[in-house]
Amino acid sequence: MAQPSVILATASYDHTIRFWEAKSGRCYRTIQYPDSQVNRLEITPDKRFLAAAGNPHIRLFDVNSNSPQPVISYDSHTSNVMAVGFHCDGNWMYSGSEDGTVRIWDLRTATCQREYESRAAVNTVVLHPNQKELISGDQNGNIRVWDLAANSCSCELVPEVDTAVRSLTVMWDGSMVVAANNRGTCYVWRLLKGTQTITCFEPLHKLQAHDGYILKCLLSPEFCDPNRYLATASSDHTVKIWNVDGFKLEKTLVASSDTTARLWTMSTGEAIRVYQGHHKATTCCALHDGAESAPA
Repeated sequence: MAQPSVILATASYDHTIRFWEAKSGRCYRTIQYPDSQVNRLEITPDKRFLAAAGNPHIRLFDVNSNSPQPVISYDSHTSNVMAVGFHCDGNWMYSGSEDGTVRIWDLRTATCQREYESRAAVNTVVLHPNQKELISGDQNGNIRVWDLAANSCSCELVPEVDTAVRSLTVMWDGSMVVAANNRGTCYVWRLLKGTQTITCFEPLHKLQAHDGYILKCLLSPEFCDPNRYLATASSDHTVKIWNVDGFKLEKTLVASSDTTARLWTMSTGEAIRVYQGHHKATTCCALHDGAESAPA
């Protein structure tokens, strides 16, 4: 089966994962996922595999196969896996779970190589573009930086006490990090290189983005430069696009917790494609429309 240049996958409470032709909106593959709901989907940098994070397993599926079975399963977590991602060369995977741990996995052998204790349910984990630090956010409002070289926590931040950090995102060049929380607030820091390899956080902006809690925040990728944007999605049924230069609101997109996924055009804010096929609410999606990442 020929690999599409754009890979789009969605998961739903109907216990299926669907692959879509991004341009036409046609669903060309459906995988049954009976174990649990899927909390997060992520595509490997080489676009060969899709990771599905559930409760408590992570399953890896071959993007270019029609097999309904996962290639491999990662089974050490004991509760909902809320975050998953990959090193740029695809050799290892990281994850965060409501069991309070952040883990690093050997992608090929499915063995857990490292485990970091967050002491609270982990909602979000991102890998710094330097590929040497993981940043996690948890239910108690803690943000921690895990230095992979030192194999320890190098920094702790609490932007709002007892306010869950729901989502983290880092600018592609490592210059900025955004944390979104349960009160609709985004905290923005400029990332500065420390005296050694440790990243330092310099407060830059506090953005009251939504009235409801934020589900996801995401900074724009490299090919958007020189324009830089922050997208925030909330329980208030909106997705907002902010210009990082001054954090001016550029667009408000109307969304909802329904059975579809939607593609909008930035120029008008209109939905130009609706992906319909799930029978219950869509929980997450993964999109890879760029070139394959070159090994570091």
